[in-house]
Amino acid sequence: MNYIEVKYPEILNDQEFIAEILENLNLIINTYEATTSWNDVSTASKAEDLDGNQALSWHRNGYKTLFDILLNTYKNGTGLQNLKYYLNTEVTRIDWTQGTSKKVVVTCKDGRSFTADNVIVTVSVAVLKDRHVSMFVPSLSKKKVDAINNIKMGVEGKIMFSFPTRWWGETNFFDLIWRTKDKASEDLWLTKIPVISRPMGASNVLSLWITGDYAVMMENLPEDEVKQKAMGLLRRFLGANYTIPEPLAMIRSQWHTNPFTRGSYTYDDVDYPHHPTARADLAEPITDADGAPIVLFAGEATDVTHFATVHGAVDTGHREAMRLLNKV
Repeated sequence: MNYIEVKYPEILNDQEFIAEILENLNLIINTYEATTSWNDVSTASKAEDLDGNQALSWHRNGYKTLFDILLNTYKNGTGLQNLKYYLNTEVTRIDWTQGTSKKVVVTCKDGRSFTADNVIVTVSVAVLKDRHVSMFVPSLSKKKVDAINNIKMGVEGKIMFSFPTRWWGETNFFDLIWRTKDKASEDLWLTKIPVISRPMGASNVLSLWITGDYAVMMENLPEDEVKQKAMGLLRRFLGANYTIPEPLAMIRSQWHTNPFTRGSYTYDDVDYPHHPTARADLAEPITDADGAPIVLFAGEATDVTHFATVHGAVDTGHREAMRLLNKV
């Protein structure tokens, strides 16, 4: 603050500019939390970061690499023997009625059904919000439903452009600050994009970040309109210093409109202190009369300290697999 007072004293008297800076900081915080406003996020949370270099990336080969490792197919691995998985197979019902067979019956949209001793449910908490009433027979307990309702799902949006050249040089990050007078002439969602960045491992790609309700607005627009508006944004902020070509391709995320995700990842909201055990309650398995687990729950939302991360999601799958193995 002393530096600003000495170097730019006029800024401290420009209340409109200060408000614009604060709004930009608000939007940047949202890109971490996947929220609409930093006022949505609790300051009390058990979230933890992993030790080590946070900038390590394997993005050049995509998240396919993670699945290759999990399936033992990485670098021509032989895979996992006796593993069966079904793609494009939507589950509509999980019947865990404990009759004489003590089996769980999973019914799919295509009419097929599968019988198993146990089921691990890994869908997002937002999908559970939408479908738990129709999906589970018998219904979930009040404790489980309360946990589902109390965990908040965020929306992290990206608009990604691939260009023929890296026309922006070595700069990897652009911070966009809108003047209040300029916002009125633009779509609301467009003015809520605070950051443009280059993804690690992608030399000629730029990502435009947008979150929360504004990401949902973007997702519901026609793709051509998103492309036109987003390219206009690039040229508005960067066109004075760069010659910006037409993109080779555009990809936009649609995590919220996708019925199998309905969002990106969870966050601890301002009501978190009133339901601090929600994640642990969601992770608690449904058990039979003898206390053995029948239906188990995994996914980032069930990790108390590493929610909103891929490693948190993977760890919870391992946690539930070990729960079953330890039962045997």
